[in-house]
Amino acid sequence: MRFINQLSVTAVWISICLIPGHVGANPQRFSASLPFQVPQHFIQPHDSRRLVTKLRDSLIHKIWKVPNGRQPQHPDSNPLLSISRPPSKLLARYGGDVVLRFTIQSIDEARALSDAAQVLFLDVWEFNTEWVDIRLSKDVVPSLLGLLPPSLQHAHTPLMHDLAQSIYESYPSPAFADPSPSSHQESRIFSHSIRPSTDETNIFFREYQPLSVILPWMRLLESLFPTHVRMINIGISYEGRDIPALRVGVHPTNSEKPLGPRKTIVIAGGSHAREWISTSTVNYVAYSLITAYGKSKATTKLLEEFDWIFIPSLNPDGYVYTWENDRLWRKNRQQTNLRFCKGVDLDRAYEFAWDGENTKSNPCSESFAGEGPFAGVESLRFASWAKNETESNNVSFVGFLDFHSYSQQVLYPYSFSCVSAPPSLENLEELGLGLAKAIRQTNGESYGVTSACEGSVTAKGRKVEEEWPRMETGGGSALDWFYHEMHVRYAYQIKLRDSGSYGFLLPSKNIVPTGKEAYNAVVYFGQYLVGNKGIELEDEFAALVTDKVPAHCRSKSAMSIADSSPEQERALKDNTEQVREADRQQIDEPIELDWELRRRRRR
Repeated sequence: MRFINQLSVTAVWISICLIPGHVGANPQRFSASLPFQVPQHFIQPHDSRRLVTKLRDSLIHKIWKVPNGRQPQHPDSNPLLSISRPPSKLLARYGGDVVLRFTIQSIDEARALSDAAQVLFLDVWEFNTEWVDIRLSKDVVPSLLGLLPPSLQHAHTPLMHDLAQSIYESYPSPAFADPSPSSHQESRIFSHSIRPSTDETNIFFREYQPLSVILPWMRLLESLFPTHVRMINIGISYEGRDIPALRVGVHPTNSEKPLGPRKTIVIAGGSHAREWISTSTVNYVAYSLITAYGKSKATTKLLEEFDWIFIPSLNPDGYVYTWENDRLWRKNRQQTNLRFCKGVDLDRAYEFAWDGENTKSNPCSESFAGEGPFAGVESLRFASWAKNETESNNVSFVGFLDFHSYSQQVLYPYSFSCVSAPPSLENLEELGLGLAKAIRQTNGESYGVTSACEGSVTAKGRKVEEEWPRMETGGGSALDWFYHEMHVRYAYQIKLRDSGSYGFLLPSKNIVPTGKEAYNAVVYFGQYLVGNKGIELEDEFAALVTDKVPAHCRSKSAMSIADSSPEQERALKDNTEQVREADRQQIDEPIELDWELRRRRRR
């Protein structure tokens, strides 16, 4: 494994050197720097891209003995995995498991399935307003059906008949199929714009990558693009690993305006270790923005207007564990009060609206939220870093995107409850629909847009007043914490591909298409904020958020908001008066509510 990781880093290095202006532009100097001798007939100064491509392919063919002859293959075929079976260790763990999808039609069915999942300690993969996906052993299926009403006895279908084989195929192949790109494709590999060009030949994004490859790749980007990329550390994990991130942005140096807090957008992934596509997508979006700087005016402006923080894995311990031990591990790796049940669900461990009482007595639960708020080490580190940025480093967080999988949804606050509506609901819906549209226009994939609480609370087409049982608690999420505690006006959780055919075991061929969809959504997200839609009245928004949330759900840090300076108060008052004057011209009724709620009511 270590050898493959080192070779992957070398291959990534060769691929990145295709970028104009770097070492690949000088074939003689580039070939001399490689750890093997290069045939002289490969060195052609007039075609450096073709040279590097040949060197890359030669390296792959040399080490893995891939035949040079190109044999026709099925697009999804893998020459090694198609003739091999999972190792005995994997078969022993998952050989008898299946994933079933249950279709829910009533409150009684939803309650029965939720109770049965808790009694049998089942692994609920995903749920929404129409279905629930559950992983369980084939031997447990009769017990589960015995706890369910007759209407659910036949309301399920298998999604994966051979889970062990699906897990095995999700790991990178030890050999690469030759994509045989045309010269036209080769010339466009690293040409980025608002819609990234075809780059399936980029080795780094051809397969999922372990943390041991991601870290040197991030350092490489920092060294290649020092003008606008810096690698930072969010904190230390439970097992002592860094939580790495890339800070991407260009600070203006010739502006005559006084520099206020730097507006910053956080894009995170990997809170749940098994959601590999979230980690790959964060890396893809980061790479696309970094390499588009200076080529696309729109993207360049985004890097000048904002700092972008890319965190590929908020759960590095769990991510490493999925590569070395258990592909379907979800939580972090910290010890609980039960020696044989490790891990805390990091996306249920934040302080705001923490609701871990239901799982407090069951550390074996996949949604175990810890003994108390911020019991998850990595969640505490992330929150502490964010607070320190605003208090000590002149940072103002204006956007938060938390990538997860799966089910293809754009979710906005709140997650903890559907009773308390977010005060900026109209703007959240507007931008959320725009993100879904940007994704759909990329590859035709449809993403739903709804509040994060609604997946298992209400069902489509039924009475909203009906309170449906939740498959898992929604409190203590990073989404709600950033929205409420950090006053990030635009906070979303985006659940990526797919809708259940592969679930967490999404084939690597989806890395690039999913990355392109997310990149276009992120560009739209930044352009929306550049248009000053909703980020001018952050102080008023912060107070409004605190007022509209029940007192028992507020954390101590939300009870008091720092007073604004006299200048900020005057600016806020002037801005508010302008909005109210515009409203007086449109409606004749007295102003009884603040401007945000009136806009929603008029709609």
